[in-house]
Formats: sequence, C-alpha cells, structure tokens
Amino acid sequence: MKTIRTQRLLAAPGERMRLSAHDPASTFPFPSEHHAKGMLKKAQRRLFELTEVLYAQDRWSLLLIFQAMDAAGKDSAIKHVMRGLDPKATQVFTFKVPSPEELDHDFMWRALKVLPERGRIGVFNRSYYEEVLVVRVHPELLERQHLPPGRVTRRIWTERYEDICNIERYLGRNGTIIRKFFLHVSKAEQRRRFVERLDDPAKNWKFSLSDVSERARFDDYMRAYEAAIGATSTREAPWYVVPADHKWFTRLAVAQVIIEALESLDLQFPPLDRAKQRELSTARRRLRATAAPRRA
Repeated sequence: MKTIRTQRLLAAPGERMRLSAHDPASTFPFPSEHHAKGMLKKAQRRLFELTEVLYAQDRWSLLLIFQAMDAAGKDSAIKHVMRGLDPKATQVFTFKVPSPEELDHDFMWRALKVLPERGRIGVFNRSYYEEVLVVRVHPELLERQHLPPGRVTRRIWTERYEDICNIERYLGRNGTIIRKFFLHVSKAEQRRRFVERLDDPAKNWKFSLSDVSERARFDDYMRAYEAAIGATSTREAPWYVVPADHKWFTRLAVAQVIIEALESLDLQFPPLDRAKQRELSTARRRLRATAAPRRA
C-alpha cells in the first residue's frame, strides 16, 4: 500500500530553506484523492489507539504547532486530524493578536503557560512563531511590546530564533515531543479560496479585508517563513513543509507525521504492580458474587 514518505516534507536541520523547492500542489505518491480513499480514517483509528496509551502512560507530551498563510487550511486540518485523537488527551489553543496583558510579558509567555502536560497532546493554531513572522513583516509591531531601550536591533530576529531553539530543546529534554507544520499553500490557491469565501454566505464570516492586505505581502511572508524554518528546524523540533493546495492530502500528511512521532516513543500501558493485581482480583470476585441470576 502506498504511503506518504514524510521525510520528503522534512525541513532538514541546518540547511537553507527554499520554499520554491516544495510544490504546494504535490500529492505524491497519490495521483488523486481517490487513490488515498480510506487512508485518513485508518490513520484516525491508529491515532486514537496511540493517544489512549500516551494518556495512560503519562510520561510524554506532544506539542503540534501549525503555521500558515490565511486560507491554507489550518483549521480544517486540525479539525479532521483531531477526530482521531482521544478527547481527554488533547488540548487546542488558538493564538490571535496579543492582548495588553500578553504584551506586558516576554513573547513566549502566552504559549508557555498552556503547554501540554504529560500524557496529553497540545495543538497550537499559530504560536510564538508569529513573533518572527508577522512581526518581522510588520516590524512596527515591536513598538507595542515595551522592550527595553537598545533591545530592538538588526539581530533581534536571530536572537529570537536562538531563544526559540533553546526553549524547544529544553522542552524536548523534559519529555515534550514537538512537531511543527507549515501548510504551504500557493498564492493562486489562496486567491481561489478567498473568492470562495466571498461567494459563499456560510463562509463570509471567515473573511476580513485585512486578509487582502496581508496577501499583498505574500512574498515578504514567504521570505520570513524561509528564514524562520531554516533557523529553527532541529532534531528536537523539526519543521514539516506540507503541501496545502489539496486539503485531503494535507490532512493525511499531518496525520502520518503525528503517528510516526508517537510510534517512535514505544508507548505502553503502565504495568500493574502486585497491589493493583490483587485489587483487580478482589473486584472480579465481588462482581461475580453479585451477578444477577439467569432467567429460566
């Protein structure tokens, strides 16, 4: 059976990132959605099995970070992949424009306080990477961050990359597995989806005039993404550049990466000690003793 080779999507640590080398319309190795029929549901079932053991073992946590241009399909990818995750083991957080309280803290603060605990999966819909993406494209936003005098220099982006890598390395050493996804949508497909939102009353609420303004900076964003991915894709916290022109492929690729990450942990249900075994034996005897008599 054909499967997605996620290594093809990996942004190799230490190498310069060139998004032009990644085709946003690729669906390799599937010629069409029909050829991948049923694979997402199978992946969802496997994800549920793995997250159930992750929760029971209570040793690891998994942080999934999704970044993309508007209309790349982050919300739908998260929604479809989430269907395969055990709800009690999953948390989703969406990061929007920072509040006044958040601006009075360091740029990582609002994300660090909602990191997943052991046994759980945390999903970040956007993240602290906005600080080296949106803020880099719009450096005037730095003025709102109340940084000390002399801290806004030409090295600020390099320094933030370093800070991010250090924190992600720290989290990895303490049992948080990190996988980062850039949903790579083409400018043409983004336009098609924007027009679809305008034409469909059920999708009008998704559209904002600011989306068009940001689209005018598409190339600037691509350069910011290349710099950020190239500087922060590490062994502990790799980036995956996922083709996003075909949503069915995006969802399947994301699910495959998550499955591989969880399977690499050798997850197991916790073993029962003798006290727990005796407790279960006692419960079994009591339940048998109170069983309802069979009808004649």
